[in-house]
Amino acid sequence: MVIAQELIDQIEQFAPLSLAEAGDPTGLQIGNPNQQISRVMTTLDVRPEVVKEAIAAKVDFIWAHHEAMFFPAKNLDLSVPQNQMYADLITHQIVVYASHTNLDNAFGGMNDWLSAALNIEHTVPLIPNADGKTGLGRIGKLKKPLTVANFAKQMRDIFHVEAVRVIANDLNRVISTVAVLGGDGGKFWQTAKQSGADAFVTADVYYHVGHDILADDFVVIDPDHHMEAIANQKMAEQIKAWCDDQLDVFATKLNTDPYTYILGPSGQQQSTKKE
Repeated sequence: MVIAQELIDQIEQFAPLSLAEAGDPTGLQIGNPNQQISRVMTTLDVRPEVVKEAIAAKVDFIWAHHEAMFFPAKNLDLSVPQNQMYADLITHQIVVYASHTNLDNAFGGMNDWLSAALNIEHTVPLIPNADGKTGLGRIGKLKKPLTVANFAKQMRDIFHVEAVRVIANDLNRVISTVAVLGGDGGKFWQTAKQSGADAFVTADVYYHVGHDILADDFVVIDPDHHMEAIANQKMAEQIKAWCDDQLDVFATKLNTDPYTYILGPSGQQQSTKKE
């Protein structure tokens, strides 16, 4: 058996709370850090269906990337699914801990995982902290130059989606230096360009920002915020490395991407979700 706080200490050594962006409610979300734990699940999102999965699997600790309580509850009306989820977690004594922007900033964390998946090498932080090792985003070189179209197709397959959004004037432009920032990073596109990137990979890029990107003849590829689900397995691997055989650890099997897309000339509904 392991005390929850012992695992939290390991997590915070890897992704210190000091690395979190201002106002980010990262850290312990729900539960007693002094309780014993034996079964851990990792997940990008803490959603009602994920909690049901955890309860069925007799999980007593969830390590998530996105906070369970990003928006504070205004009441405890249990007819609200989000509030019922909190009640279920408390009833089943499941500790929930989130590492959000601190995991994004951490050396060896989210943006390094994304860079490795995209075959971006020799990376440095896009927005570095004073130590030069931690910071938001990464920028580096592709293993081999690719056209925008081919890189976007590779990305679509890597992240298991049917489509990615590409903002580019020329899909046949060859790119070599690429910046990546997991999650909602559209506001950093100018930083990526000024840092020497040929293209920038991030999510949740706004419509009017897309126009500005085109006007400046830059390239941004948006594979959906759910690209960060790469963390599910990576976080599980981290815990296994820290705790060896002391904990039973597994990643959620659920896809928590909220979006479904309508694709193809026939207008047939096709979900981007792949279980």
